[in-house]
Amino acid sequence: MRIFANITELKTAVGEHLGYTEWREITQEQVNLFADATGDHQWIHVDVAKAEQGPFGGTIAHGYLSLALLPSFMMELFQVGGLAMGINYGLNKVRFPSPIPVGARVRAGAELVDLKGTPSGYLSNMRLTVEVEGKPRPACVAETLSLYVPAENS
Repeated sequence: MRIFANITELKTAVGEHLGYTEWREITQEQVNLFADATGDHQWIHVDVAKAEQGPFGGTIAHGYLSLALLPSFMMELFQVGGLAMGINYGLNKVRFPSPIPVGARVRAGAELVDLKGTPSGYLSNMRLTVEVEGKPRPACVAETLSLYVPAENS
């Protein structure tokens, strides 16, 4: 994990790759819970028997599940001190180049693309790439925007 003492220190990392998370397995239980939370019960995600005969040879995680993992990946990758809060601000670009088979292991890498001062705080653009172990193409590439608000005494 990269630890930045404050937003000024984070600014020096613009253009740098911040590292990779640990590998974690995507389980059918996670996929089913995500399907329940979102109402997306498409058979390629939740019907194991039917999916075995489908185009991927088994169930796959929702693309949006890989996107939903990004905040936890970011918390594993880096920490910024001296903040009152950090909040999700949005996304610039998201792509799902390849599926995540249930049972596969994934990890994320991050690059700090930009960090700009705004009247509300500092807006970061972080490119996260979710890799599937043993696969040549990533499952998700997303530019996430986060607003960091320094604490009063920082």
